[in-house]
Amino acid sequence: MHMTEIAARGLVLLGCGKMGSAMLKGWLDGGLPATSVWVQDPFPSDWLSGSGVRINEALPASPAIVLIAVKPQMMAEALPTLKSYGGGQTLFISVAAGTSIATYEQILGASTPIVRAMPNTPAAIAKGITAIIGNDTCQPADLDGAEMLLSSVGQVARLEHEAQMDAVTGVSGSGPAYVFHMIETLAAAGVAQGLPEALSMQLAKATVAGAGALAEASEDSPSQLRINVTSPNGTTQAALEVLMNDADGMPPLMKRAVEAATKRSEELSRG
Repeated sequence: MHMTEIAARGLVLLGCGKMGSAMLKGWLDGGLPATSVWVQDPFPSDWLSGSGVRINEALPASPAIVLIAVKPQMMAEALPTLKSYGGGQTLFISVAAGTSIATYEQILGASTPIVRAMPNTPAAIAKGITAIIGNDTCQPADLDGAEMLLSSVGQVARLEHEAQMDAVTGVSGSGPAYVFHMIETLAAAGVAQGLPEALSMQLAKATVAGAGALAEASEDSPSQLRINVTSPNGTTQAALEVLMNDADGMPPLMKRAVEAATKRSEELSRG
């Protein structure tokens, strides 16, 4: 599915909060005509109101795509209004956390092409990563279309099974919060060693952001990058002996954290 087909048939965006707005901005910047987009949102932002898209108007008869970006608790109210598009030529893409493909198929019918996606919050600055999986009705062109749209806010990874979505939630969906907490704790540790609070926070933010960018840009693995900056018996080695401790360091802690998020995602998905 190409942008020209989406422009011709229309795209319906259900919900336009932070994630919906980030995606919409990417599509408009990428050349999708504003008049080809219908947004359904009870509280449109000032930016949305001035974007030129159609807000809360009557929807097109057979849009190319319906993208669902409402909060999970609003799903029961929002989805039945789109039931008429089920089983037709409309591709549904959902970025709503915790809502299974089976839930959509119950409302829209199993013959409806449905893509479930899990983005993360760095999508707001087009630095996100979104995992996607389609139902059995999805054709390769449907997944290509979903990937094209979602790549407007960062990288896209395709899953083999929907069951992997819970672990994806534990790693990349919830993962930005782990990194934000690392910045908090790194800055606090600097303060504990005598640095002024503002300076320590500046150092921690820049260090985490810079290391992440280097890990993405480098051909070396993160393990090799770590080795590269670890001089024998030096300062980095002293710190890593604490962090890499198999008993109470980062490896068992991160494993437990991701496991807890994954299990919670499984519980929420079961309702």
